[in-house]
Amino acid sequence: MPRELDRCEMIERSIVKKYRKELWAPFVTAVKKYGLIAPHDRICVCISGGKDSMLMAKLFQMLLRVTEVPFECEYMVMDPGYNPENRRKIEENAALLRIPVRFFETNIFDVANHTEKNPCYLCARMRRGYLYRFARELGCNKIALGHHFNDVIETTVMAMFYASMLQGMMPKVRSKNFEGMQLIRPMYRIHEEDIISWQRYGGLEFIRCACRFTEKSAAEGTEENTSKRKEIKDLLAKLKKTNPDIEKSVFNAIHAVCIDTFPGWKEGNTEHSFLERWTED
Repeated sequence: MPRELDRCEMIERSIVKKYRKELWAPFVTAVKKYGLIAPHDRICVCISGGKDSMLMAKLFQMLLRVTEVPFECEYMVMDPGYNPENRRKIEENAALLRIPVRFFETNIFDVANHTEKNPCYLCARMRRGYLYRFARELGCNKIALGHHFNDVIETTVMAMFYASMLQGMMPKVRSKNFEGMQLIRPMYRIHEEDIISWQRYGGLEFIRCACRFTEKSAAEGTEENTSKRKEIKDLLAKLKKTNPDIEKSVFNAIHAVCIDTFPGWKEGNTEHSFLERWTED
């Protein structure tokens, strides 16, 4: 008589069975299409405790079992100052999903929440620096973040609307401050709605952004009004009602940029004009 699966095994099986098309296939496709993993890589899988990074960690675990490409993973949780409840939730989920996490303590929330200006921007910059540093200490040459398809679309639209530039989110980038280190985004082609569906199917509960700024905004009922990303997310949801493929169109567009139709572009820190390549008849 076949052995009954435990909860972790059922969750894993759902990834390659029920959600194969939505989760497993786009994860593997991104790894191959964008060359995210090379032989003998040592990847620091960065876990915040949210649904995206926890799923990413599980996907890496499962890939290691079947891939022919030799690589290693370290599963790192950087604690920026979580309250005891959120810290406990991360530990419980890691145990449930059998993810062997390492915790690193920092005081990022204390620093970011005492700034007069944008605490989210400062927090993000500090997190990235700590992640690279800890990854290097673990002997890793890459860090993996859980940004998904919708993050890519929202970032692209936000840059156009609020930063006055056509700028996307790359599936992998080289670190400017840590030589030899790369950042990869293996969830690049996975839709957030499918992550949420998987989470609900498995009866899983993950933490959200757990900083004190977010907690304060939520308590005061002002959270919805403080996020430009939320504003873009709502706009895209509205546009999808009349054009269900709107996000897919944006995603495809950043893979097929017609640079010959733009009057100007930027490469690195250098700005260019179409006049550089213009020749009079």
